[in-house]
Amino acid sequence: MRADQMLPAEKQALENLLKIAQGDTGQSRRVADFLLAWWNAGQCGSYDLTTAWGLDDDIVEDVCVVFRLASRANSYPDTLGYGPQFEAVVREWRPELITE
Repeated sequence: MRADQMLPAEKQALENLLKIAQGDTGQSRRVADFLLAWWNAGQCGSYDLTTAWGLDDDIVEDVCVVFRLASRANSYPDTLGYGPQFEAVVREWRPELITE
């Protein structure tokens, strides 16, 4: 999938979650865990579905949209042009993985 094939709702949901993941709250951590499982589950960890129990309903809706996007895209988020944003989430929540 190319970035221009993303649906507007998918793009909005992904950008909402990226913004939340760069915050400093319990919900930010939960959203970051979800996004990073798509980015690289092997290194960043998988996503326990019960983690979503601690998310507000509107955030859960965005998670569902992005889950569908990830499934439909059949590719990683950097191929959709979101590499730098995901790298920022890694720096925030998985700094031990940075090898610069």
